[in-house]
Amino acid sequence: MAALSMLVAGLASGSVEVVDLTAPLSSDTPLLELPEQFGQTARFELELISRYDDAGPAWYWNNFRTGEHTGTHFDAPIHWITGQDGEDVASVPPSNLVGPAAVLDFSAEAGENPDFLVEIDHIKAWEKQHVPLPDRGWLLVRTGWDARAHSQEEFLNADENGPHTPGLSAECAQWVAQESPVIGMGVETVGSDAGAAATFDPMFPCHSFMHGAGKYGLTQLRNLDRLPPTGAVLIASPLRIVNGSGSPARVLALVER
Repeated sequence: MAALSMLVAGLASGSVEVVDLTAPLSSDTPLLELPEQFGQTARFELELISRYDDAGPAWYWNNFRTGEHTGTHFDAPIHWITGQDGEDVASVPPSNLVGPAAVLDFSAEAGENPDFLVEIDHIKAWEKQHVPLPDRGWLLVRTGWDARAHSQEEFLNADENGPHTPGLSAECAQWVAQESPVIGMGVETVGSDAGAAATFDPMFPCHSFMHGAGKYGLTQLRNLDRLPPTGAVLIASPLRIVNGSGSPARVLALVER
């Protein structure tokens, strides 16, 4: 049987499950907050055009306004100064939007320490237990942080010293960007960097190294606990925004049961 026919059969029989990794997008979706001197992303808003009324008696539709980096979203290389000559979101090859996923579970560590950082040794230990990170695939970092997504305050987890959320160390971010075979990284937190990453060298190393290497980011993912460590196929579907630095995305995973 041809590969696509097998996939269709698996979807029909339920032996292949489609897992939605996307957070609902609404005015309640948590937002990244930068220091006050910087520009801020827009909260998601719907503007009614008509709903079976005088403005449109048989149809319902809306305009919407939001930031490119609101909710579950895709970061293109051009998003960061290190990738300023790289792809915008409209230029990302479609073949790069579908690929194998490795899911590394650090939910226990992040539960004990919200500032937990993934190090290179953590990833190498995972590879010894499972398989090498997938070539042209995705590294997905599970921390359990999606459980906080009902609240802006709990999701950012900030105090007078700034936000406290898990992520990658600067050394690990550089290794993933420059030495690992993956083309992108996905996280459950509001951005791809750890909460304290403004104090790292360089600042925001996941953004700096990953986009400088022409690689991608996915943030505010959900349901990573429903994926196996290996074997899932990730599908990222950002809007094809010309000159866009990123886009809200519907992110799905195909999982063989």
